[in-house]
Amino acid sequence: MVRPKKHLGQHFLTDDNIANRICSYLNGDCCNILEVGPGKGVLSRFLISRPSSSFKAIDIDEESVNYLNAKFPDYLDCFILGDFLKTDLHSYFDGNMQIIGNFPYNISSQILFKVLENKNVVSTVVGMFQKEVAQRVISPAGSKVYGILSVLVQTWYDCEYLFTVNEGSFFPPPKVKSGVIRLTRNKVNDIGVSEKLFVAVVKTAFNQRRKTLRNSLKQFNLPADNELLNRRPETLTPQEFIHLTSMVTPPIEKLC
Repeated sequence: MVRPKKHLGQHFLTDDNIANRICSYLNGDCCNILEVGPGKGVLSRFLISRPSSSFKAIDIDEESVNYLNAKFPDYLDCFILGDFLKTDLHSYFDGNMQIIGNFPYNISSQILFKVLENKNVVSTVVGMFQKEVAQRVISPAGSKVYGILSVLVQTWYDCEYLFTVNEGSFFPPPKVKSGVIRLTRNKVNDIGVSEKLFVAVVKTAFNQRRKTLRNSLKQFNLPADNELLNRRPETLTPQEFIHLTSMVTPPIEKLC
């Protein structure tokens, strides 16, 4: 038996129908699948049975990994004890991979930043997040919840909100609803500016989101006549943030 651990943010999904539905949103063209935080294996059961797929799962909870090895004895090499945030994703598969999971709420944003760091090998993400975070990721410019994650994820991925999961589908039940989203790698390979600088511009803008960009981005020496500077960060699309970044006055290394 695996005990849910509060410090790991564990809320085990107990509904097989929802688990099967989540797994059904994976892309059939990519056979390498990495599950993050398999817990008691409610998703793993469906992932293992996918034909012609190469499956691995990583969990920081030793009790969970031991349980899964006992539950799926024919797949002992599939369940890895480790920290997803610290692991080298390139070590698991040759070629692209899909990432799936009922992600722990306390590290869900960090998981997305890890995906962005590995965007050239992560073709698809199907994940369950706290509903508020899921909505933030997929929200368009102009939305009240549009922010840093929205801009950065949408720069590299097409985002879809799939469905909502109620609290009663978990043990222990969380205090909030959950949302399942899918991220599909788009065709953007080069945004034409320094990615490091782009991230710095976006984060600086939203760290002072009540200010206009003219005030929040002073340190980047942007042209004073740029009309985008009269707007607030939540109104700019990812493409407009890229355009702003392209106009930053060097030296870049002092700005990020």
